[in-house]
Amino acid sequence: MLYDRDCGFCRASLRRVLAWDRRDRLRPVALQDEEAERLLGEMSQERRMASWHLVTEDGQRYSAGRAAAPLLRLLPGGGPLARLADAFPSATDAGYEFVAGHRGALSRLTKLLRR
Repeated sequence: MLYDRDCGFCRASLRRVLAWDRRDRLRPVALQDEEAERLLGEMSQERRMASWHLVTEDGQRYSAGRAAAPLLRLLPGGGPLARLADAFPSATDAGYEFVAGHRGALSRLTKLLRR
């Protein structure tokens, strides 16, 4: 799971996902790390930093909203949510775009809620 380590909301979201991942199936990699370049290969730096990404054990790459269902399938009890994400890909993409477009405000909100 590749994330932006400079984004507070991204780090907070990652912590929640990793807490859900009781089977330890996920390994976080910051987009700023050299390993991200190897995992994402030919993907441009701009596209890399535009969203989060999931690279599966078999090398498949998913980004932004399209990564939600494969991620959810890896998490305990995530199957029903994964089926919803698969059934409504446009809504999943729109939800991701909304969150990504407001991650600065969401990051500030996350900080307030931790106090």
